[in-house]
Amino acid sequence: MQSDTYNELISSQIPALQLLVNLGWQYLTPSEALALRGGKEKNVILTGVLESWLAGRTFERKGRRHPFSEKRIKEAIDKLTGDPFRENGLINQNMAAYELLTLGTSVNELIDGDTVTPSLHYIDWAHPENNIYHVTDEFSVERRGSHEKRRPDVVLFVNGIPLVVIECKRADLAGQSERRHPSVVGEGEPEHITKPISQAISQMLRNQQEDQIPHLFVYSQLLMAAHKNEAYYATVGTPKKFWSLWREEDDTESAVHEHINAPIGDAVGAKLYNWRAFAHRYHRHFAALGERLPTEQDRLIYALLRPSRLLEVAYQFIVFDDGQKKIARYQQYYAIKATIDRVAHRNAQGGRTGGVIWHTTGSGKSLTMVMLAKALALHPAIENPKVILVTDRVDLDNQIYRTFLACGKSVQKSNDGKHLVRLVTGKLKKGEVSGDVVTTVINKFEQAARDK
Repeated sequence: MQSDTYNELISSQIPALQLLVNLGWQYLTPSEALALRGGKEKNVILTGVLESWLAGRTFERKGRRHPFSEKRIKEAIDKLTGDPFRENGLINQNMAAYELLTLGTSVNELIDGDTVTPSLHYIDWAHPENNIYHVTDEFSVERRGSHEKRRPDVVLFVNGIPLVVIECKRADLAGQSERRHPSVVGEGEPEHITKPISQAISQMLRNQQEDQIPHLFVYSQLLMAAHKNEAYYATVGTPKKFWSLWREEDDTESAVHEHINAPIGDAVGAKLYNWRAFAHRYHRHFAALGERLPTEQDRLIYALLRPSRLLEVAYQFIVFDDGQKKIARYQQYYAIKATIDRVAHRNAQGGRTGGVIWHTTGSGKSLTMVMLAKALALHPAIENPKVILVTDRVDLDNQIYRTFLACGKSVQKSNDGKHLVRLVTGKLKKGEVSGDVVTTVINKFEQAARDK
């Protein structure tokens, strides 16, 4: 056994798997995962799991629940696993898959002689407990146009769909470092990225290339690069300089400590170690390890890969912005959560309490607004939200308008004060188009009041 592989396994990869098991992910050996994808390494979806899960879905018709037919389930799987837009590039494929995963697909079913078109969803986003969660490692995937393989360290599946890919590294490679863009570094932290993290991210970016295994990343929502002392996250297509840290708003140290030290059980332990060469060394090492303290890798996995948190982030906090896929940073996540809480709940006087979100230049104000508008639209307690974005500069108004437009949101920019009033009140002239989102410069309110 090569010592570097062994060190990576015992310091990063297996601890990651143990924590994920304790967070609710079922471990699959590589051979089990291969069997569930039809024994073909070019396949990346565990169709055996997805087909079984979809078979348990039902839809309502005249007060009765009906299962989806085998034919429609097969059609839905074929739609997800097909490759009709391959030439459009990975980001476009990923965007198409994301829409399919978040919106579901309409199917035709014949009930009592009538044709109905219910939506069949691949993931139950609203009820995380209704889904099936698997994790495997050394996930061998055949390269496009080749019989060569790539083996991402850890892959996580929801209902058989690969949503997360993790590259694990040894911490003892960290002696060398590279300069890193300051935007991914928190206040007071060093402006560098260590050699193991750099290698992990480079591997992730390489594997997304057209001649590698981009078909795995068509479905990916969250990517991680980690060793025990450092961990970063991103999404598909994110350049190395924009991989980010995550920090929890509340103190989760005791919860992380509890989960990393909870026993995984003899059966899972045997399954996790026994297929590997020199399995006895892993059994002996982890049996003698005793209690351990949380690492940066543990903290990131706990923060983002608890099933409910992963589904929330993937569903509500990802946007496609003019050909780029972007995932929220932790500051944006908590700002949006706090805003939604203010909007969704009334105070003692029956009104809603306002607030201020403070951003520095270049910290993602426009995307925060896009994600907030998306979160408002998805919140069950907020009916038919109308979002009005007010800025004090024309160039910022133009930027936000373009951002929403590029992200596929229904947005209208006010031309003048009178137009602003019509957009807000909905009393439009013939030929004018309304939008769920309205952007305006603040002086147009003054103009609207003057023209009244």
